[in-house]
Amino acid sequence: MPKFTVPAFAARRLLAVSGIAVLALAATACGPDSGDGYGEKAPSTAAATAPATAAGNSSGARLVAAKSATLGPIVTDSAGRTLYRFDKDTAKPSASTCTDACAAKWPPVTAQDAVQVTGIDSALVGNVTRPDGTKQVTLNGWPLYRFAGDTASGQTNGQGVGGTWFASTPEGKKASGAAGQAPAQTPSQAPSSAPSQSGGYSGGY
Repeated sequence: MPKFTVPAFAARRLLAVSGIAVLALAATACGPDSGDGYGEKAPSTAAATAPATAAGNSSGARLVAAKSATLGPIVTDSAGRTLYRFDKDTAKPSASTCTDACAAKWPPVTAQDAVQVTGIDSALVGNVTRPDGTKQVTLNGWPLYRFAGDTASGQTNGQGVGGTWFASTPEGKKASGAAGQAPAQTPSQAPSSAPSQSGGYSGGY
């Protein structure tokens, strides 16, 4: 049989065509639908971190019975910040009237989880839904707030402001006395020789 010889230029063309075909096959194998983790099937970073972010927004609160050198028995948060009640709010039913600019100066005590108590009758603790949907902690029906003017634990600069703001007692009543800077003592810090108190919270004031 006669032999056929492929010209050199034809051989080069066949090799070029074969190379293009191989590259096209490789591109198809690595495309976005291959599920290799780089295409649409790969999980997004936002989706992976969303649950952790949401969990971080859920927080509880603690109410602590303490003794102020100027006001007597009061309530603080876990950091020793004095908690206040507002005369323009109502306790029965619980309602908060401090919003917007007022709430910036008097941040409400909020909690999505159960409220922990130290030296306070847990039966007096509740919550009320604020206009923005958050849950504000109440004590004996009165919504509780912090004061932006208190920059450290133990301060009671909000006492008597406007004749309507008062530190809360462990029973949810108004604390008596004038504002001051003296640090408050929790029941565990107060001298053991202090007389015991009644009314649903521990002694040591």
